[in-house]
Formats: sequence, structure tokens, C-alpha cells
Amino acid sequence: MNFVEAGLAAAVAVGVFSAVLASVGPARVRPAVTGIGTAFTGAAGVAAGVAALTGQTFSLSLPAVLPLSGVSFTLDALGGLFVAVTGAVAIATGIYGISYARGGLDSRGLQAAFPVFVVAMLLVPAAASVGTFLVCWELMALASLLLVLAEHRRRPEVARAGRWYAVMTHLGLITILIGLLVTGEDSFAALRSAHLPASTANVVFVLTLAGFSSKAGILPLHAWLPRAHPEAPSHVSALMSASMVNLGVYGIVRVGFDLLGGGPRWWWLLVLALGAVSAVYGILQAAMGTDLKQLLGYSTTENMGLVLVGVGAAGLFASSGRRDLAGLALAAALLHVLGHAAFKTLLFLGAGSVVHGTGTRDLDVLGGLRARMPVTTALFGWGALAASALPPGTAFVSEWLLVQALIHGLPAAGVATAIAMPLAVAAVALTAGLAVATFVKAFGVGFLARPRGTAAEHAHESPPSMLAGMGLAALACVVLAVLPGLVLPALGRVAANVAGA
Repeated sequence: MNFVEAGLAAAVAVGVFSAVLASVGPARVRPAVTGIGTAFTGAAGVAAGVAALTGQTFSLSLPAVLPLSGVSFTLDALGGLFVAVTGAVAIATGIYGISYARGGLDSRGLQAAFPVFVVAMLLVPAAASVGTFLVCWELMALASLLLVLAEHRRRPEVARAGRWYAVMTHLGLITILIGLLVTGEDSFAALRSAHLPASTANVVFVLTLAGFSSKAGILPLHAWLPRAHPEAPSHVSALMSASMVNLGVYGIVRVGFDLLGGGPRWWWLLVLALGAVSAVYGILQAAMGTDLKQLLGYSTTENMGLVLVGVGAAGLFASSGRRDLAGLALAAALLHVLGHAAFKTLLFLGAGSVVHGTGTRDLDVLGGLRARMPVTTALFGWGALAASALPPGTAFVSEWLLVQALIHGLPAAGVATAIAMPLAVAAVALTAGLAVATFVKAFGVGFLARPRGTAAEHAHESPPSMLAGMGLAALACVVLAVLPGLVLPALGRVAANVAGA
């Protein structure tokens, strides 16, 4: 048994055990059981993901459990990256939730669903058959829906957000299901070796792109995200925005590059265009927002859009024979996945700290929090810098690499590529500039100046476990900003393998 197998087995076992304990234990211990169990589940996931990134592999087949190919898992380096990211976010959110969940969020269903949600997200990148993938995907969707609805009895807007999320997530599941069933294969290994007609491959890609884009919050299927993320408990919002949406990107890369073998240029022009439009739209909406958590939700659409710009550019370069640029663009996209996971975890946990300390997330009635919430102010400020694409922020490194890949792709062959690259550079630059304005506003209006309401005047700092969870996310932001060389070689190998560089 290698580290990948041991890590995944431990993650599933600890996560399920935590869920069972949380569902039967007394209310006073549920948040601690769930938080500690989720943190250990995440740590096991990180170990498995890192081991996969170093070249270890894992395969498991249980043909008698499900129809067709049965239950089948295989974790490679690409899947390992997303498993490691999910595990890292789970550690921070689990620790944070020990205190945060004591504020009326300690019901059996909610506390049991949290580690189940993490386990499902760890298993999605390891699924190696259509049936296994869809079961894990649906488990992830159902657990997250239950978490979004945590406060539906107290606030009617939560129920409305839950309906939006339920409809959009299952429409996405249906398109993914149809797209994968069209192939006529259940095993991913068989699908890789199948020679699908071009028309069939086109249908598969478009349908799965729609489903995965919905999960990633990409236009025009993003409507659930700015509704559901603000209404979910903040540590759930962090897990959804920093981990779950990444699996939409994973699905696009896995199907488009790996299972279908790359495809024609128009696939990747479509991906790039969707990403660019989503990035600009998302940050424009965030710039105008006054609801702190909704602002962060739109920022997720922006950042997932930037990731898809990199994925689309990588596909374009690969189809043009520029495998070196394809590897660079995809590595930049994957680095942005890491960076976004770190700073969005920090920002959503910081927003939860604000809600915990003031009872509101309305920027118009906040202000002056630096005096009463100094630690939260410092940590949120670092997260805002990391999200602003300014040095030494986390997003600066990945967006700079992305721009470099796009600029070097300007001489690439093809009229479509020659037109798309300058427009993509412009979209990334515009998005970066608007991100600075957005987070200067969020931090300045929310934390600086003078209090503009009684909620801000009577604010109080968060408990130690909440600050510890935020501190871990802030540490990840520092490492990725100052020492990106620690992760870039591994990301480069993953990107080169996926893009064929």
C-alpha cells in the first residue's frame, strides 16, 4: 500500500466516521467532532494528492458494486493536484468551523454533511469510470445542497438560494451524464482508447463543457453562485468557492485533453471566450457589490474565468503544435487554481468572521473594524492583496505567467489564434485592474475609516479556532506568493503530461 492508497483510504474512513459521530453525538461536541474529523480528512487528502503529484499511482476496481464497470478509482498526477487542493482547504475550514458552527449551525444533518462533502470532493478526481464519477459527483451535489440550506428556517432567502442551486447543479449533472453516455463507454481507460467520430466527440465536449462550466460558475450558467455562496455558512462558502468550483475545471481538462485527446481549435476558442467573458463580467459585478459575501461569489466567477482563459489557450496552442506554450498556459491556469483556493478560503473565512463579530455582511453599515477586530482585519487585508494581482500577492504570479503565455502565443499560426490572443491579454489586464479597485473598496470600506452603524461599533474579534483557520489560509497565500517555485515544477510536469508538451 503506497501513500496514495493509504491517504485516500484514511480520508474516506475518517470522513465517514466523523459524519457518523456527528449524527449521533450530543450538540455540544458536534462542531468539534466535525471540525477535527474534517481537518484530519483533509490532511489525509493532502498526503494522497502530494504523493500522486510525485509520481505514485493508485487503482482500485470493485466490479460487483455498480453496473457496467463497477466502482473504479485511479488517481494520477492531475487528479492528485485537485485532491491536494481540496484537502488543504478542508483543513482550514474544518478548524474554523469548530467555533463558527456553535452559532446555531450544530444540527446533526449539517455537521454530518460537512465531512461527507469533503470526502465526495476527494473522490471525484479519483473516479475512473462514468458510473463512479457520476455517483461521486451527485454525492458532492447533495451534501453541498444540504449545507447551503443550513439556515433556511431562519432566513427565507436561503431557501430561494437553495432552489437555484438545486436546479442548476442537477441541470449540470444531466448534461454531463448525457455527454458521457453518448460515448458508449463506461471505463475512462476504454474511452481514452476509443476512436470516436468527430461529430460524437463534438457533442460530448459541448455537453460536458456546459455541465462542468455550471459547476465552475462560468457564464451563462453562473446564476446559482452569487445566490448560494452568500447564503451558505461561511466555512461552507469557502469550501464551495475554493474547492468545489475547481472540480468544474478538472472535468473540462480531464474530458477535453485526456479522454477526448485534445480536439479541434474551436473547442478551445469557445473555452477561452467563455473564460474571458466570465472574468470581466464577474469582476464588474463584484466591483459594484455591497454584500461582502456576494462580492466574493462574483470574484469566484472572475477567477474561474481566468483559469479557463489559461485552459483554452493551452488547448489552442496544443492544436497548433506549440506544446511548449500549451504547457506554460496550463501550468499558469493550475497555479491560479492553487492561488485562488488559498486566498478565497481566507477571504470567505474573513467574511464569516465579520458576520460573526457584527451580525452583518453589508459594507454600507460596516467600517472601522480594524480597531475592534485587528487580527481579522490584518488577515482579510492580506487576502485582499493576494486577490488583487499585485505583487507580492498570490494572484500576481499566476496571472503574470498567464499573460506571458498569451503574449508569446501572438505569433502562433492561425487567424483565430491571432485574434484571440490579444483579446485575451486585454481581458486579463482589465480584470486585474478591476480586481484592485474591487478589493481596495472591500477592505477600505469594510475595515478602515469610521464605523457607519451600530453593528460595526459593537464588533468583537473571533474565537481562536476561527483565527487559526484563517491563519492557515494566510500562510498558504504567503508561500504561494513568495515561493511559487515550490509548486511550479510539479505543476509544470502535470501540465506537460496533460497537454502533451
